[in-house]
Amino acid sequence: MSTVEFNTQFNKLTTLLNSFAYNLTKNSEDAADLYQETALRALSNKDKFRPGTNFKAWSFTIMKNIFINNYRKKVKRNTIIDSTDNMYFINSGSIVENDAEKNILMKELNRMIDSLEDNLRIPFEKHYAGFKYQEIADELDLPLGTVKSRIFFARKALKVMIQSQYGDIDMFKVRLAS
Repeated sequence: MSTVEFNTQFNKLTTLLNSFAYNLTKNSEDAADLYQETALRALSNKDKFRPGTNFKAWSFTIMKNIFINNYRKKVKRNTIIDSTDNMYFINSGSIVENDAEKNILMKELNRMIDSLEDNLRIPFEKHYAGFKYQEIADELDLPLGTVKSRIFFARKALKVMIQSQYGDIDMFKVRLAS
């Protein structure tokens, strides 16, 4: 199969592959990444496709296998392995830490955020909560550039407030992280 024929057949499956990717990931950005990785893998392995076999099934299998491999990597990354003989350390009680200073700093930071004007605070809080710029823009019915600039100005205002309250902003980061 020539490269042009291969690309034509793969392009015909774009909508179906994108739908399948979304069904697997339940996230449009992850689905786009999965589709892109599938396209790359299919193109780089086009010599392994045997003409006369089901091209659609071959492409969907590639996507499914990539998804499964990524899922397994993610699970493995979050697994804790206890190599002790009696598993004492994994089952022992956790160390209690005093986070009073960190909690006070977080309350102070939240107070600073609350003092921002609503047009800066709301997009900033949504971005901090994990929303993407486009999601914020859609929800607030604002242009994407406006959302980005408001988040930028909110960060800038917070930085000024932190510097006026605590001086060196790097020391604030260190105190908050410890």
